[in-house]
Amino acid sequence: MRARLLPLLIVLMAGVLLALGFPLALSLAGARQQRVIVDRLDDTARIAAEAQFVTEIPASEAERHSTLQNELARYDTVYGIRAGVFYRDGRAMAAAPRSWTVPAVGEGRQAFQEALAGRRSRDPSQVWPWRRGRLVVASPVVRNGDVIAVVVTDSPTGQLRSRIVRGWLLIAAGETAAMLLAVGAAIRLTGWVLLPVRTLDAATHGIATGRMKSRVASGGGPPELRRLAHSFNEMADNVEDVLEQQRAFVADASHQLRNPLAALLLRIELLSFELPEDNAEIASVRTEGKRLAEVLDDLLDLALAEHTDAELRLTDIAELALERVAAWRPLAEGKGVRLTQDGAAAVTAWVDPVALSSALDAVIDNALKFTPEGEQVTVTVSAHGATCRITVADGGPGLGQDELARIGDRFWRSNRHQNVKGSGLGLSISRSLLSSGGGSLSYEQNEPHGLRVTVTVPRTSPGS
Repeated sequence: MRARLLPLLIVLMAGVLLALGFPLALSLAGARQQRVIVDRLDDTARIAAEAQFVTEIPASEAERHSTLQNELARYDTVYGIRAGVFYRDGRAMAAAPRSWTVPAVGEGRQAFQEALAGRRSRDPSQVWPWRRGRLVVASPVVRNGDVIAVVVTDSPTGQLRSRIVRGWLLIAAGETAAMLLAVGAAIRLTGWVLLPVRTLDAATHGIATGRMKSRVASGGGPPELRRLAHSFNEMADNVEDVLEQQRAFVADASHQLRNPLAALLLRIELLSFELPEDNAEIASVRTEGKRLAEVLDDLLDLALAEHTDAELRLTDIAELALERVAAWRPLAEGKGVRLTQDGAAAVTAWVDPVALSSALDAVIDNALKFTPEGEQVTVTVSAHGATCRITVADGGPGLGQDELARIGDRFWRSNRHQNVKGSGLGLSISRSLLSSGGGSLSYEQNEPHGLRVTVTVPRTSPGS
């Protein structure tokens, strides 16, 4: 969820910053240009006043004209700005450089025409850093209410474009800093919001894998998620109570049924003494009675397995597997099946040795049941990072894909193996025994034929 929520927040904040940054950048460019235009207008107004003074006293016009020309020349030399005073017909009263004339077309000509009409020229088009150009500003020279000449300045835009770029860089730096702060705030915000969700997910996974004591600790986060965590804990308590009642019922029912069943089997044995030894009905009843007793024993074992907490300790898995293989080898040899062990010679893991031994017994027993004479059952121990695996591969008929999905369900047995002795609870008991200690069972086909059962247990301490 964080991988989806965090980019969304970052995109939204980036959109807000860009929405603020673009108008700010445009406003800055316009302000920088307006400042230059105001300076040029002041300059043209001052030059217009001098030009007006030149034409007011004809007797000294030549001297004042020379002064005006020198002033414009210094203005061009110091600032690099072309300037000129032009009569209405376009002749130059004074200009710097002297060869400069009124532009024939473009904004310069338009500014000259507007000044002839008695008003200052309109503001030039906005200058952008990527577009070269010049700023042309014109002001009329008025005497006795008539426009007698026009002052025109033609400024280069290099410095203006540089100032705009520097301003934009400052804005970009500010936007970058704001974006970094926003990303940091978004990371903290998503962490604060999703902390209860991660805790809830961990507790849910724990319950799903059999750790019914998993709960969500009270912590931070929005009030809605804290209420959800509280509701989840109440639900988990109710589920645990229901399962506990179910386990107690199964255990009590199994225990209570064993006594009358034992008495019934005893009476069957007594009855068999009164009948011929080869009586088929008595043999069938005796067989079904013993099968029922095994089912009750398995139900009681299952209830106890689901109720008992694991006593974890560091155990040599390879040695434990070797002991179980040695214990089952006589039965395997009696069936003509080769039972061997392979893999690592010493691998340690944190397990309940009794529970793991019982689970291995069930898995090996199941493998030997379905492996025909002349085939092999191999027990392999291996380490894989933080887990240890014990794989039991048999050479039996195996299971189909649909059957693999159901193996381990209580009382489930393949239709092809209904005649094989068993209650269908052995693997369920094994799974319960392993899950209490963080272990698991998985099943897959063993090529070219057979079933591969993998027991996975953690190599690290639960508290680490």
